Amino acid sequence: MKAIVEYNSRKIEVDISNPIDISIPIDINKKNVNAWYIGDPKIFPESVDNYEISVANGAVVNFNNIHFNPHSHITHTECVGHITKEVHSVNKNLKYFIFLAEVVTIAPLYHNGDFIIGVKQLKNALRNKKRDAIVIRTIPNLEEKKSMNYSNTNPTYLSEKAAIYLREKGIKHLLVDLPSVDKEKDGGALLAHNAFWNTKGKLRMDATITEFIYVPNQVEDGEYLLNLMIAPFENDASPSKPVLYKILK
Repeated sequence: MKAIVEYNSRKIEVDISNPIDISIPIDINKKNVNAWYIGDPKIFPESVDNYEISVANGAVVNFNNIHFNPHSHITHTECVGHITKEVHSVNKNLKYFIFLAEVVTIAPLYHNGDFIIGVKQLKNALRNKKRDAIVIRTIPNLEEKKSMNYSNTNPTYLSEKAAIYLREKGIKHLLVDLPSVDKEKDGGALLAHNAFWNTKGKLRMDATITEFIYVPNQVEDGEYLLNLMIAPFENDASPSKPVLYKILK
């Protein structure tokens, strides 16, 4: 099924019959993705007077509680409120949800004992393309990304210069298949977060970072229409479901 979308005065034909979901769900029946040194997420029936409310237990409905942290357990989208003293909600600041995105595959560089995504790699990937969003897939792109416990593993991260480049290029929405755009243990510097959101200048209130995505190997690099859907939590971050649509012309 095809659809015509008018975007910034450009008419884009997309294939809406084949959405490409790049989110990682919470699934307590499997090994769940995790980071930041906390336990696994939990989904469990509410109990009233020691009675478990579930159809399996004879109730007429399932009535589950969900205990999780969006930064640790699921694909999530965050705003500048993630690193500011003043409270800012991603639900209030992300007001549009359809964007032109570029999917790029990056082989991280080994630098001073770490693996990083550097500015030269991003320049080579984006060149003179004008995009609102960038979707970064790192290699190797293993299925284990969807169930990895990243705590104490020093995963790949973005250099500060890479984040500055994306900001200056006008990228509003940065999506990565990593637990963070910053080094796991950096003494609280959060160089990439601060650079991307421009905390030393005018805050980029409408810019977002989405972490813990997974882009399947069969998805080719290139231009896509991105639907960045979030749950309506008034919080610095919310569980999200980014979906890509292939552009036909």
